[in-house]
Formats: sequence, structure tokens, C-alpha cells
Amino acid sequence: MPKYPTIPLAQTVVRLCEHYEIDRIVICAGSRNAPLTNGFVSQKHFKTYSVVDERAAGFFALGMAQQLKNPVALVCTSGSALLNFYPAIAEAYYSDIPLIVISADRMPHRIDIGDGQTIRQTGVFEPHLEATADLKPDVIHASDTLLENPMQKVLPHDANQKLIEQIQQQHQEHNEKEISRVLNQAIIRRGPVHLNIPMEEPLYEMTDKLLPLQKFTRHNSMSVQIPNNFEHTKNTWHNASKKWVIIGQLAPDEIPQELINKLCDDPSVVVFTETTSNCTHGNLINSIDTLMAPVESSDGRFEAQMAPELLLTFGGMVVSKKIKFFLRNYRPEKHWHVDTKKAYNTYYCLDHHYEMTPQLFLDEMYSGIEVQPSHFQNQVLKIFNSFKTVGKEYLAKLPFSDLAVFQFISQKLPSQQQVQLANSSSIRYAQLFDWPQDTAFYCNRGTSGIDGSTATAVGAAQISRRPVVLITGDLSFFYDINGLWNDAIPKNFKIVLINNQGGGIFRILPGKKDTPEYDRYFETIHERSAKHIAKAFNLGYTSAASMLGLKIKFSRFLNSNEKPQILEIQTPRKLNDSILLDYFKWMRAKA
Repeated sequence: MPKYPTIPLAQTVVRLCEHYEIDRIVICAGSRNAPLTNGFVSQKHFKTYSVVDERAAGFFALGMAQQLKNPVALVCTSGSALLNFYPAIAEAYYSDIPLIVISADRMPHRIDIGDGQTIRQTGVFEPHLEATADLKPDVIHASDTLLENPMQKVLPHDANQKLIEQIQQQHQEHNEKEISRVLNQAIIRRGPVHLNIPMEEPLYEMTDKLLPLQKFTRHNSMSVQIPNNFEHTKNTWHNASKKWVIIGQLAPDEIPQELINKLCDDPSVVVFTETTSNCTHGNLINSIDTLMAPVESSDGRFEAQMAPELLLTFGGMVVSKKIKFFLRNYRPEKHWHVDTKKAYNTYYCLDHHYEMTPQLFLDEMYSGIEVQPSHFQNQVLKIFNSFKTVGKEYLAKLPFSDLAVFQFISQKLPSQQQVQLANSSSIRYAQLFDWPQDTAFYCNRGTSGIDGSTATAVGAAQISRRPVVLITGDLSFFYDINGLWNDAIPKNFKIVLINNQGGGIFRILPGKKDTPEYDRYFETIHERSAKHIAKAFNLGYTSAASMLGLKIKFSRFLNSNEKPQILEIQTPRKLNDSILLDYFKWMRAKA
């Protein structure tokens, strides 16, 4: 017989998670959450993971949910433990990744009376949640303890057994409906939700007795339909002769290739993508800054040819600041964003939010239509390709640097890999190169923080059928060391750590470099190595400090699958910024 918690609220949460087909549970150590932990661990339906550090656990769960496209649950004890989930919750909120946070709590009358590990947990994440619930505490469990407490207000102090059972029934019905609503919202809205579970001791008792639960229906997605005035939208689109499409972060195959082909075969459309767009076509501008960096310093030579009349956007966050700057200065007449959930006014000219899937929108937009002739795409691609061709001359003579390392990896990475990119420099350098077409890219671009990159990649590797390679910088890596404190890291998991001894991105930004204040508070120079960290977590380790060393060691690193591996590449701190900035200057001067 299955074993469930004797505490009704804990049992209800466990069983409704099973009902809603939530089967991955990340559990952080604690005592107050014992009923939840024991309940999840006791059921064959659930695959459970133990991660001690709550911040790492949050991103680990996020990485799994990113790949599954289904909610993953996070369980923690009461008090400050819960607050460590917040970075992952914020990322999940802005990246549309479903997480279910289940926090154990003291009973309401135990809060703010001076007991340890009690904080105000209700509503703590509310600005960054799709749903939360105000759950009512059980009164049938440990009733005598409740009645003896002069601070409690959930039961009259003279309550008899019959009244206790009536109140419990009311609370149970309310809790079942609220838990069901919140779990459904995680699935439908594709985002984080929070269930806070107040429980009284004893906490460890289990039972074979099942509570009678109400019947609830799982809803898998929001309903979408074609707007009534879509014919007008269609005419507006096809009558415009200068159109841009910017595709932000998307999962692989989220837009079918045939629809990408239709966009790219329309001569009036220029399609911009990034590595994290996971789209391919010969007519894409897939390295936005290769075009925009030279253009922004060209004294107006190209803007009139390039600026669009109409902008269409899909997907999540866009990395390139340069394309944002361009469009905020040369705003199109209309900007349409297509997403079932939300639209950001990134370019200061949002005209309409089409609450549809990109697939449905493009299916309708190009159904039964012959595209009109235009020279626009050809003109913009000609500018882009001229910069790219000139840039290749510079790249062919690169000294050893961050830029050279990314060029090498993009050329030598095997096919069918999943690449998890850390934020700051790593994601930006990756945009500048062509990668194998069958590479899948992911990055935490919801909040774009450096925290959690390693833990997210480890979580993704639990689910991905492809080998996972994390490409990270030194600050991101050392910040998230506890992402490696995990017994579930696959043996073929790889980390490419590009160590330039500080926050190299700050050397690219404006600022007074090479002063004591800058070195300490911005670039945060260090002399740390990952060698001993690899040993502590039982990972393989190798290092390279030159292009020759990298060439010798890279294939061996990729083929070492007896344990997870770290390849640490030491690059020259004071050369990286000038080599990158000179690349953009070279293209502008020579094109």
C-alpha cells in the first residue's frame, strides 16, 4: 500500500501533484518539510532529487522544466531557505518556465513571536508569480496542541470534535480548489507558482488512509484563435515593402522550418535571429552585432536603406543592445509582437500584441498569398555580408583571446550538442559566429543574471537526450559553484570555462580601466582556478592557456566521458576587450 503524510494538507499537495502529472521533485533538506519530503519520496510516480543549496536547487529545477516544458516542483523547509529560491523564480517568470514552489511553514500563530526560522512566507514572491494560494491550516491534525495554544485563532478554544471536523471539511474543500487552481496556472501560464503549506507537529507520521479528493481537470494550454480583423493585418503586412522580423529566445523547433523558410523567402522581409532563437536559414541575419556595430558608427550611411516600416517580433528576450538602440532611434511605424502571453514595448513603438502562437500567426499570414517583389531584403543582406566578409579577414589573424576561443569552439564543436550559455560575455561572444546548424542553444535570458548558469545546465542535462556543454565565464562559474553540489550530474556533462581573471565585460563597457577602484569593484580581478573545485566535486579537469594547447586538448576533453569534465581556458585579461572592439572598428573601416 502507498504511504502518505497524515497531515491532510501535505497529503493533498502530494496527491494533486500526481494527478496533474508533475513527476520531477527537487527537495531541499529540512525538518518542517518532512511530511512533503516523505510523501513525494514514497510514491513511485515521482522522481526525486536532493539538493542542499536552495538557490542551486531552484536553478536545477528550472533547467529540467526548461527542457520538459512541464512544471517541476521545488520543496523546502520554513524560514530563510525559501528566500534562496527567488533568483530562479524571477528567471522562470521572465522566461516562461513552469516551476511549482512548495514551502513548508509554521502555523500562522507561530509567525512573528520570536521562534527560529519563522518569516512571513505568504506572498513573498508575489510580483513574480503566475499564481499563489492562501491555504488554510489543518485543524484535525494535532487538535489538542492547537486548542492549548493561547495565540491560535483557527479554532474556538472551546471547540468540540464535531466543530473541529466541520471546520476541517471547510478548510479541506478550500485547499483542494486552491491547490488545483495554482497547479493548473503553472501549466497553462508557463510560469512559477507558490504553495505555502502551514503544518503543526508531529511531522513524520505516515498513513495508508487516503483522503477523499474532489475531481479536477488538467488544462494544458491557453486557448488561442485568429482575431476577427486579421485580414486587415494581413493586408497591412503584405503591402509594406520594408519589414523586419526579430526572433528572440525560442526553444528548438518552436517555429516550424517551413514557416521560417516563408519569412526568409519574402524579399520584403529581413529576419534577425540570435543563437538562442534556434532558427536557421541562409537568408537570416544571425549575427546581429556584426551588422549593427559597424552601422551605429557609420554617420548615417546605412540607416535610410535599412530602417523598417513595420517590425514583427516573436520569442523572448533579445541579447543585442545595438539593435535595440537602432530601433529606438529609427522607430518603425508599427511594431507587432506575437505571443500567447505577453508583449514588451522593447523598442518604444509597440502597436499591437497578437495573442497567438507564432506558428498560427505565420500560417495565416502566408496562407494563399503571393509575396510582392521588393529589393529590401537583398539591400540589407548585402550590407550585412559585406561586413561579415571583411570581418573574416580580421578573424583569420586573431591572437589568442576570448574572441579567438569562441571562434575555435564554434568551428570544432561536434554536431547534435546542446549548449547552455552563461550570461554577460559568454552569450555575447557566441552571437558573433556561425555554429553547427543542429546545435540547440539555451541561456537564462529572462533576468540575464550570472547566478545559476551551472545549476541550470546540470538540470537541463538530466532531461536532454543530447550531450550538454556549458560555456561559461569565470565569474559566472565561481558564483555558482554549488550548482556542482549534485549527485545527479551526467558523466558526459561538459563545462568550458573561459577564465579571463575577472568580469571581462566591464572592460568593454565605458569606464576608467586599470585603476585600483575599477579593478576591485567592477572587473573584480582574481587569480582563482577551477582545478581544486573539480577535485572537490569529482570532475575531470584540464586546462589550456594558448591556442596550441586548446587545439591539443579540446577533442580529448569532449571524448572523456568517464566523469563530468571541466576545460579551463586562461585568456589574456588586458587584451580581450581591445581585440573585440578592434574587430568592430575593422569592419566599419574596411567595408
